[in-house]
Amino acid sequence: MQEQPIQIAKAALWMTGSIVSFSSMAIAGREAGLTLDTFEIMAYRSVVGVIVVVAILTLTCKWHQVSRERMGLHLVRNLAHFTGQNLWFFAVTVIPLAQVFSLEFTSPIWVIILSPLMLGERMTRVRAGAAMLGFIGILIVARPSPDTINAGVLAAAGCAIFFALTAIFTKRLTRHESIASILFWLTSMQLVFGFAMAGWDGDVALPDATTLPWLVLIGLAGLTAHFCLTNALSLAPATVVMPIDFTRLPAIAILAMILYGEEVVIWTLLGAVVIFAANYINILDASGRLRPRGARIG
Repeated sequence: MQEQPIQIAKAALWMTGSIVSFSSMAIAGREAGLTLDTFEIMAYRSVVGVIVVVAILTLTCKWHQVSRERMGLHLVRNLAHFTGQNLWFFAVTVIPLAQVFSLEFTSPIWVIILSPLMLGERMTRVRAGAAMLGFIGILIVARPSPDTINAGVLAAAGCAIFFALTAIFTKRLTRHESIASILFWLTSMQLVFGFAMAGWDGDVALPDATTLPWLVLIGLAGLTAHFCLTNALSLAPATVVMPIDFTRLPAIAILAMILYGEEVVIWTLLGAVVIFAANYINILDASGRLRPRGARIG
């Protein structure tokens, strides 16, 4: 019994690292976006990612875990992630960071909707209700009207859908593939995608001394964010980890207010709370906590 508080404390420390990493990546993405387009950012980010992953695989002698058996699924998964990440980097340059994070938090809602179609998972009444509540949250954050809907809002909302697809394809891959294999093909494929799209117009901008540190930060933060999140989930249940993860919204709102003078819009925070409630209801349902005692799960 004494181990549980310790495990939760360790998970909270890992989540602190995740929150710092995600927030750092958003700020670095905005700064790098002043001189580079999103494709160039993704290309240079992937260079950092490939170097780190190759170094880790070499030092840990895990190259034998990298498989080429499911290249088609790797390709589809990484196209989804590449698209979502590009939309995310575009959104952080044109709309308030708190609004980007709020809409990004709708990704689990899209997983609820898409999982029955792509993974054969059952849609329960509770999950359907959670999805509806999540969409109410989206409407509160976006407040759709000719004055509030713009390319940045659409990009942030769209990135959540592609991140959901990434999660679904990742779940399918983890049934057969190691994390080492998934990370290697993630960074390698997105390196190719990034330079291919960045060079589509025949002009690939090189990072200068000012932009290069931001690109290195993006590459490292992207890896450490998911590493910290994975470790937190291995130590504590999602019902504990997710509320901690949600604190990155007020954290980025405060940082954006200090660094960029962005106002904290009450509608963004209210909508984010509704989206969080929807996600949390889904987690409670998945863990069986909303079912009557003795009810079967599945």
